[in-house]
Amino acid sequence: IDDLKRSYVESGGLSELIAQGIRGVTSNPTIMANSIASTTDYDEQFRQLILDGFNVKDAYWELVIHDIIGALDLLRPLYDASQAGDGFVSLEVDPSLARDTQATIRSARFLHERISRPNLMVKIPATKEGVRAIEEMIAGGYSINVTLIFSLERYAEVVEAYIRGIERLVDQGGDPAKVASVASFFVSRVDTEVDLRLGAASRLAGRTALAQGRLAYRYFEESFSSARFQTLAAIGARPQRPLWASTSTKNPSYPDLLYVEGLIAPQTVNTLPVATMKAFIDHGRVRRAIDGGYSADQEILAALQSEGIELAEVTELLEEQGLDSFSNSFNDLLDKLEIKATQLRGQS
Repeated sequence: IDDLKRSYVESGGLSELIAQGIRGVTSNPTIMANSIASTTDYDEQFRQLILDGFNVKDAYWELVIHDIIGALDLLRPLYDASQAGDGFVSLEVDPSLARDTQATIRSARFLHERISRPNLMVKIPATKEGVRAIEEMIAGGYSINVTLIFSLERYAEVVEAYIRGIERLVDQGGDPAKVASVASFFVSRVDTEVDLRLGAASRLAGRTALAQGRLAYRYFEESFSSARFQTLAAIGARPQRPLWASTSTKNPSYPDLLYVEGLIAPQTVNTLPVATMKAFIDHGRVRRAIDGGYSADQEILAALQSEGIELAEVTELLEEQGLDSFSNSFNDLLDKLEIKATQLRGQS
């Protein structure tokens, strides 16, 4: 489920979702900002933190960590039963650090050590600076959710960073079986931006995102069936699973489950907003959708090139927009919390 709020954890909502088949939880700064700003569920804890002398930013992290720990504990039985295959909860580092490798490493390490649960994945954006941080964290034995991947080229860099990190971990005597990772490939936003450039009447409209996703899956299959990785798998290393993110349909003329049903394949994860999850429970079909035959997908990307659409330019723009969106949500929430904190201090 691509959502987290305190009421899910404390009122039994998340337990119900797990019973329905949800295998994990992802969050991001926008999700957490909406959860904290739209309810009064956090007011009591926030009030106490401010009165105890916490600054607003540190208080924010305490609010978030409280929810994450609650979700991790609810999913721990699933994590144990699946032998560490599922049952993860993902928490993202401060989005303002996305262009700073060392600061990202420090933040990711802090969150892992502060929360100290084996089923935590810390999310790191797949910027060029983030890719270097990802390798360092994997080499240190930490589980990582790589987020904001928009291009096949960046996905290849992420896979290489993961495998290099596992190799380094093994060379240092670490246990690769304790490390899990997913590579979050963002889907629907690619179609939204490409379609704007193509026009709705184009025969290519609504086809780019699934084509990229399928080709990313082909790269996953090739990379993790290679002799290089099989040597690591023999001593317990796990493949870095593809995760499909941004899977709600943005264009109302497209099927509501286009980016869910169109990317079902072994060892994949799909993060679903609540509305998309309910739609899938209601009328979704579970059947393998990616099963070879990648030539049509390559033809779609080649046709885009002939139409003057530069995917590299599109994906670079989407990365910047994604980072800006998370940073703006984060900063907007901190501003609102600062106002609330000032009021609380005045009442004390």
